Amino acid sequence: MSLVLKTDSLTKKYRGTAVVDHVSLHLEKGDIYGLIGRNGAGKTTIMKMIGGIARPTSGTYEFFGEKDNKKTIKRIGCLIENPALYTDMSVVNNIRFYNKLLGITDDSNIDEILELVELSDAKKKAARKLSLGMKQRLGIAIAMIGDPDMLILDEPINGLDPTGIVEIRNLLLKLNQERGVTILISSHILGELQRLATRYGIIEKGVLVEELTHEELLEKTRQAIQIDTQEAKAVAVELEEMGLSNYKILPDQKIQVFCDTSLSGKINATLASKGIYAESISVVGQDLEAYFVEKMGGADHV
Repeated sequence: MSLVLKTDSLTKKYRGTAVVDHVSLHLEKGDIYGLIGRNGAGKTTIMKMIGGIARPTSGTYEFFGEKDNKKTIKRIGCLIENPALYTDMSVVNNIRFYNKLLGITDDSNIDEILELVELSDAKKKAARKLSLGMKQRLGIAIAMIGDPDMLILDEPINGLDPTGIVEIRNLLLKLNQERGVTILISSHILGELQRLATRYGIIEKGVLVEELTHEELLEKTRQAIQIDTQEAKAVAVELEEMGLSNYKILPDQKIQVFCDTSLSGKINATLASKGIYAESISVVGQDLEAYFVEKMGGADHV
């Protein structure tokens, strides 16, 4: 396992109150890590600390296994809160300005960056005239100056219309899959993160509630048809006959069938026709949103 980012008990207190409380994150190379939590859960504060904007009260963080973060800062690109754009300047001059700010005197990277974020046709347009989605893409373009290995993006799809969300999603997937950029992205839009993330961290009231991979999440939220019966072996034979071989017999003789849950009626009718008694047939498991809502403390907290 090659860790790009590791935090150890990262904590931030304001006036004695912990807004981030002993958070230990683990981002592997190539991850798109979704930091999930309601507004005010501490996501932005975490990003500010690892982005060098806020000083931790306690705890540590390191990039690429290097404890001296001054050596790795050039490998990190950040977009925290709103893009810091000079609205009266053109798109291309915004990139040129940040090149100079970062000590890059050769502007030959500008065309490549603008093409990457699909803003080449708007390069002469003033930043104030850009749509919100285009401003976010320009912010990501600025974060990509210097060709970083990791991006830290705070709510980059917040407030965007469906088209803007798709544009940002496709851009992030492109950066990750074609350039190998590891991405830490925060959001409270669960459905969108599900389309992006390979790993998740759930934050509630400053505490890391759970850290899990996309595959682990799918397993935890997998729905199944559960059959309560005292004739588990006979039920299993009929399921095989129906072509439903993905099932599990539980210790208490219940059977969980992992298939389209709308087949429960058909299964019940088939068992009844063969004289096999099922005490009950129900759908068990949670959908993605219900799982996150539970972990984040209930519906009142979303």
